[in-house]
Amino acid sequence: MCFFCRSAPSPYITLTTSSSLIMSVTVTSSRSSSLLSYGIVLMMLTALLAKPALAVQAEASHILVDTEAQALDLKAKIDAGADFGEMAKQHSKCPSKSRGGSLGKFGRGQMVKEFDTVVFNEEVGPVHGPVKTQFGYHLIKITSRA
Repeated sequence: MCFFCRSAPSPYITLTTSSSLIMSVTVTSSRSSSLLSYGIVLMMLTALLAKPALAVQAEASHILVDTEAQALDLKAKIDAGADFGEMAKQHSKCPSKSRGGSLGKFGRGQMVKEFDTVVFNEEVGPVHGPVKTQFGYHLIKITSRA
């Protein structure tokens, strides 16, 4: 039964997604259904077509330095057991250094492209980089992505 008109059978709704965008909507029913039911469902879903489907969020920390050599030296120290947060506090030139380099949670497209590409495509956990951006060289530690 349709929730809105309480007469026709409820249509089945299939959303086809690609990455974080809804690509198409298919409305079907095993029985004939009123045009009103389909119209209401399609009207409700129209707004979804232009919006991200369950936007991916990531949480990451970074260390920003001026040279690739500095970044490689810090990465070697971290790989040898130094604490990422402490290295960020001591060496990063970003204000996030006061939080151990933590940038908190953010969505795709909120950071510069080179940074974004690493955070949303590489493995969660290990330290990545050096990654060169317009700001300098970053070591990036992705702590979560969902």
